[in-house]
Amino acid sequence: MYTDTKEKSSDIKIKLKDIEKNSIIATFIRCANEYLGTIGYTEHGFRHVNLVASRAKNVLVYLGYSERFQNLVEIAGYMHDIGNIVNRQGHGQSSALISMRLLKDMGMEYEDIASIISAIGNHDEEDWDFGNPVAAALVLADKSDVHKTRVRNLDSLKCDNIHDRVNSAAEKSSLRVSKDKKIISLRININTHISNVAEYFEIFMSRMLMCKRAASILSCKFELLINNKKLV
Repeated sequence: MYTDTKEKSSDIKIKLKDIEKNSIIATFIRCANEYLGTIGYTEHGFRHVNLVASRAKNVLVYLGYSERFQNLVEIAGYMHDIGNIVNRQGHGQSSALISMRLLKDMGMEYEDIASIISAIGNHDEEDWDFGNPVAAALVLADKSDVHKTRVRNLDSLKCDNIHDRVNSAAEKSSLRVSKDKKIISLRININTHISNVAEYFEIFMSRMLMCKRAASILSCKFELLINNKKLV
């Protein structure tokens, strides 16, 4: 299931552009994001899923994986949060099951569906145990999206909402891959007047452990730099 074959792009039947045209997928992403907004979560809409899809693909591009794997992780990144339309709890598994049905209806090969739903089903820190490059790249892309534009309600910063405060403090975040050095780096610039580095670790430690595991699956080491200081 995880063999990195060298198919040409012309051999790939279902691509991200086809997924983006699917009105059911688009509706579920939009409605899921609206639901999360009503219960106080950060943005999980088209901005987030497009960024995750792009970053995940870039990880595999820079590490020399095939076009097939790049395509699979793009689709996984775009659909990974679709299960929030059911419930926030267990949304990784819900996203995987919904994606399986939709991709099957679109005519995707079962082997490719298997890779995608395995990645999606293990992307959340509640319950994860991934072991393939598609899942690894998805995790790195998803957990690296820490940024002030994800905060919906700036008034929440006046309250004790640590997730909004940490995201609001993140003025820039990027994921860099060094193929030669075998290092994947998450670099974040944090405004310490809004939140401090300790608060980042307070809520995101489990995510950093996931990123470390993901990098190792891609035969790389993981680094975290906050305000140009290496912390992991």
